[in-house]
Amino acid sequence: MKKKPRKLTLSQALKQVIEQSGLSLLKISKGSGIEFASLSRFMSGERSLRLDKADELASFLGIVPKFT
Repeated sequence: MKKKPRKLTLSQALKQVIEQSGLSLLKISKGSGIEFASLSRFMSGERSLRLDKADELASFLGIVPKFT
């Protein structure tokens, strides 16, 4: 039986976009409003991001439009 390819989780997709952006975590932190330490822990797999923070990050990275 063939295995289905695994789909990316939201966290994995965000990490992938961050890595491919070429931006430093400090620049992403300042631009998105997410604390550097939180972003660093997220990238290292130590912590997850709250959904509202993931939304801010996705908006900053241009994945989704910013809703106001």
